[in-house]
Amino acid sequence: MKDDRVYLQHILRCIARIDEYTKGGREAFFSSSLLQDAVVRNLQTMAESTQRLSEALKATREDVDWKALGGFRNVLVHNYMGVDLEYVYRAIEQDIPHLKTVCSELLASLDKRS
Repeated sequence: MKDDRVYLQHILRCIARIDEYTKGGREAFFSSSLLQDAVVRNLQTMAESTQRLSEALKATREDVDWKALGGFRNVLVHNYMGVDLEYVYRAIEQDIPHLKTVCSELLASLDKRS
């Protein structure tokens, strides 16, 4: 079983990529299938890593809907023909910043303990 640090670092790397890919804003995102594909792929792998965090760690942050993140991943992975890009972009703007903060705080907390 991998350490929660590994998954938190991976989540933060995916978020950094998403931030980089979407720095051109909404118009750039919606006009480029390349950017859309890159963002969706990083959201998929990021959400998968959130599901691999220990239950004990997730229980310390009830302000994150960890179960919904797993559902979001399933929608992205299994809804091949119908990913709603508006929904994806809304998640990037509204949900990812909070997740980034939480994961950074959790990682710092784990680093302090070791």
